[in-house]
Amino acid sequence: MAHDDAHIGDDAEGGTQVITRPESQTKTPKMFQVIILNDDFTPRDFVVHVLQRFFRKNEIEATQLMLDVHNKGSGVAGVFTHEIAETKAYQVNAYSRENKYPLKTTIQEA
Repeated sequence: MAHDDAHIGDDAEGGTQVITRPESQTKTPKMFQVIILNDDFTPRDFVVHVLQRFFRKNEIEATQLMLDVHNKGSGVAGVFTHEIAETKAYQVNAYSRENKYPLKTTIQEA
């Protein structure tokens, strides 16, 4: 049997040491809120439609969130990983522009 000079694990006395790797821990990804911003021009029913289409809210949840946005100035449509939050915000903003509404969304770390 050939001796491998690059072999790691031999101790000074000629024995073999067992080297254990620490278990890798997967970090939980940072989460981001998709925030819908109120404006004075986008119809309420369009906001409800957007919440149902892009955030899978039922009609009651979407209506309540739309009212929160209207009364408080903004509301959290959902919490996602960064990539998903960014994508949803982009999709909503683009869809709103296509439909000639100024509805905007933004993201921020949760």
